[in-house]
Amino acid sequence: MEILANVLVGLVAALHVYILVMEMFLWEKKPGRGLHGFDPEMARATAPLAANQGLYNGFLAAGLVWGLIAGDPTGFRVQVFFLVCVVIAGVYGGLTANRRILFAQALPGAVALAAVLLAH
Repeated sequence: MEILANVLVGLVAALHVYILVMEMFLWEKKPGRGLHGFDPEMARATAPLAANQGLYNGFLAAGLVWGLIAGDPTGFRVQVFFLVCVVIAGVYGGLTANRRILFAQALPGAVALAAVLLAH
C-alpha cells in the first residue's frame, strides 16, 4: 500500500508541476488559453494572476516531493499537510472558479491522501 500511496503522491505532484507550467509559461499561448477558452486579450489581461496561481501550485508540488523524499515521521506529516492543502485549494477553486477543479485537483488529492493515511 505504501508504494501505491507514493505513486499517487508523485502523480499529484506531477499534476501541480503541469499546472505551474500551464499557468506561468503557457497561459498566453494556445495550450494555456485552451484551458479556459480565453481569447488572446483575456489571456494577456489575466496572465499576472495566472502566474501567481502557478507559483502556488509549484509550492504544492515541491512540498509533495519533499514529503516523498523525507524520512518518516517527517515525510508522512509533510505529505498529509500538502495533500490537505491540495484538497482545500481544489474544493475552494471548484466552488468559486470552475467546478472542474473539484475533479481535476481535489479528487486526486483526496485519493492520494486516503492512500497515504491507509499506508501508515
